Amino acid sequence: MDILRIVGGAPLSGQVTISGAKNAALPLLCVPLLTDKPVTFSNLPCLKDVTTMTRILSELGCDISFETIGYEHHPFGQTMTVQCRGHKQTEAHYDLIRQMRAGMLVLGPLLARYGQAKVSLPGGCAIGTRPVDIHLEVMRELGAHIDIENGYIVASAPDGLKGADIQMRFPSVGATENLMNAAVLARGTTVIRNAACEPEIVDLAQCLIAGGAKISGHGTSTITIEGVEELGAISHAVMYDRIEAGTYMVAAAMTCGDLVVKGAVANDNRALIERMRYAGVEIDEIDEATLRVAMGDAIFKHANIDTQPYPGFPTDLQAQFMAMMCLGDGVSVVNENIFENRFMHVPELCRMGANISIKGHMACIEGIQHFNGAHVMATDLRASSSLVLAALAARGETQIHRLYHLDRGYECIEEKLRSCGAVAERIKEN
Repeated sequence: MDILRIVGGAPLSGQVTISGAKNAALPLLCVPLLTDKPVTFSNLPCLKDVTTMTRILSELGCDISFETIGYEHHPFGQTMTVQCRGHKQTEAHYDLIRQMRAGMLVLGPLLARYGQAKVSLPGGCAIGTRPVDIHLEVMRELGAHIDIENGYIVASAPDGLKGADIQMRFPSVGATENLMNAAVLARGTTVIRNAACEPEIVDLAQCLIAGGAKISGHGTSTITIEGVEELGAISHAVMYDRIEAGTYMVAAAMTCGDLVVKGAVANDNRALIERMRYAGVEIDEIDEATLRVAMGDAIFKHANIDTQPYPGFPTDLQAQFMAMMCLGDGVSVVNENIFENRFMHVPELCRMGANISIKGHMACIEGIQHFNGAHVMATDLRASSSLVLAALAARGETQIHRLYHLDRGYECIEEKLRSCGAVAERIKEN
């Protein structure tokens, strides 16, 4: 098993380029299931989750070709073409779906195109239960018949899906994406109310529109989709990863660095930028997709956050911001309102010297002068990134175990960190 070894104390400087977004790539990779025409993606990140989704597509009968870019630890390239001709396999098996909850996103496209789907229920999740009930509710609204049999979702729509006016009881990102992919081939008009507004929703809509889908309102809480008979060939560039961008922005601040982050779209990360500026970080918007982050020797001002659906503060940046506030002056408060178990990084940060107490969904962080290097263990994707940030700012050496969590969402992280001046390497566990 791989370990990330980091020797802290080096300010991050120079320039880092952000990869394509994991959270956008996974629903996008389900779009080829809707058409027999080729769908080509560029700026596709080389990540473990992308590998898993590609394996799911392959098992469902898609033909896949890609261009490699030469990274040692990643098997795929930045450009991939997927084509799913004719009637193919409509069963997504447990051995793959259990590895990644986003595998549920094949449900809508399979139902829309083939009128049937059998998709394994995903396994447990370290940061919470993340139930799939909203996914099933919206598919039923489109006319699908759904049963749960032996751990599988068995769905059918022999007469095809039909458009509907759907009021979602929570703006679930995944359920919105599943519903959008299903509705583009449904007969009639679908209106999604209380829809998720995340930038990744907009990216998915733009991809579908490129293939001939009729979608309006994406990026707002009401999305309208007029069903079409088929989609054509598509070529789409995956949006930049706003969570990766936010992580490197916080890393630059915590190491008292001066870093240009290319691919950091300010409009996608306004909530983080506002809180970082409040805490005393200098952030300059060079252009619409480039930010410069500088800190100097100043001490962070304490700052509170409440995680909320977009455009609120993203839950996927909560752990990273908490790591920064550990070095702040005074007491900061983090309220986690999205997932019930997203403080699993706290014990590991405390191993490195943090002073954090938890009560329910609230964490109180009392600032310390510095982190100390230690052996720590990643428990989930974003928790692992908070440990990387603490390690970069720590005194001494830190070894982060269970690195496979990090590989799910951060492309070539050690190479990128070294290019900014960090002392970081991937080593094998004895």
